[in-house]
Amino acid sequence: MASLPCAPGPLTIDLDRTAIICIDMQNAFVREGAMFDLAGWPTAGAREVIEPDRRIIEAARAAGVKVVFVKMSFNPGLTNAGGPDSPSYYKEIGMILMREHPEWMEKAIVHGTWGEQIIDELKPLPEEPVVRKQRYSGFVGTDLDLVLKTLNIKYCAFIGGATNVCVGSTLMDAYSHDYFPILVKDAVFTQCPPVTVEATLWNVENIFGWVTSTADLVTVLGAPAIQ
Repeated sequence: MASLPCAPGPLTIDLDRTAIICIDMQNAFVREGAMFDLAGWPTAGAREVIEPDRRIIEAARAAGVKVVFVKMSFNPGLTNAGGPDSPSYYKEIGMILMREHPEWMEKAIVHGTWGEQIIDELKPLPEEPVVRKQRYSGFVGTDLDLVLKTLNIKYCAFIGGATNVCVGSTLMDAYSHDYFPILVKDAVFTQCPPVTVEATLWNVENIFGWVTSTADLVTVLGAPAIQ
């Protein structure tokens, strides 16, 4: 067991039952010249969290803590994306961009393309689970819950993006699935206005879980167990 400094207060976690959940750190959302950059969405913030994410993932691996990757990944032809009867058809940003710009498919979030791949700096190890999702939440229509239960996970530390969209919705669903959600505030990014991050941090700290920092999490991952 280890005590993790958090807001609103420290959280005692079992490292053997903790997972780092890395969400949507994909070329399409991070790299210059990929889908979001081509569409004019800001991507510099995503690149700024590569290093904290890398530090957390490497510390977790060294400590024997599980790392699980979640990525947005539609089938070719968008057959699992949802048609006009789905609100996702009108609101899922990546799907809208792919419909409007089919020439971007290789740089977007279609399974098997460069854009859909997790960035090289955070490349999953062969034994690390990679969960494909087609909605903002990583729990909807996926095997994420089964993966976590198979690994006997109770505590989930979230990194990646976007803070107020895919990270936030997955974290809130984790809470409803009885996991203990932890948001690593300086290891997540968004392309949205700062107020959306402030709102997400407030919601997590006061309602859905705990908020910590990269430095505190990395220290705990390398710290000896509490006697």
